[in-house]
Amino acid sequence: MMGIRQRPTVSPDEKLIPPSNHGVKLMSMGFLLDGDSPVIWRGPMIMKTIQQFLLQVEWGELDFLLIDLPPGTGDAQLSLCQTAPLDGGVIVTTPQEASLGVVRKGIGMFEKVQVPILGIIENMSYFVTPSGERHEIFGHGGGRQEAARQGIPFLGEVPLYTAIREGGDSGVPVVVSAPQEPPGQAFVLISKALLAIESRAG
Repeated sequence: MMGIRQRPTVSPDEKLIPPSNHGVKLMSMGFLLDGDSPVIWRGPMIMKTIQQFLLQVEWGELDFLLIDLPPGTGDAQLSLCQTAPLDGGVIVTTPQEASLGVVRKGIGMFEKVQVPILGIIENMSYFVTPSGERHEIFGHGGGRQEAARQGIPFLGEVPLYTAIREGGDSGVPVVVSAPQEPPGQAFVLISKALLAIESRAG
């Protein structure tokens, strides 16, 4: 999705050097596996990998370190919370109740390990056809309503835009190719909202 396909290199002190593109350094298990090999791991291996990605990667100076986690409250989330002091978690949901049920469990888990929730993002909020007709395929507003119910900031919504999928497929995200267009602005506005929250907290 970021246009990176090469493997990380190794520094003289045997740390992984993360590949970068569009001004962003990245690390992923996908960089280390061959082809479409699946990752089928239990808790201890997940925890070891998280520790390696945090401590054995030559990150250098960063503005932010964002860690994308799978949905739910599994080993990856708990391992991360146990490994590093986190400024906070960002919850991503789709509008429908089935997704919000998972979100509530995630919020509860972060609260138990004393990680603040910085905000909620609603993904796949709606779809606009080329003729301008709006379709709320998964419903709409569930993320905003849940944020209000939980007393958590609502960071914004990301509609279903074909350009977002095309940017991911080509490796050139919409915030790079067309940041002023509506698909790019969806991410820009969320980023600004999150940065404002972090600035007040810091």
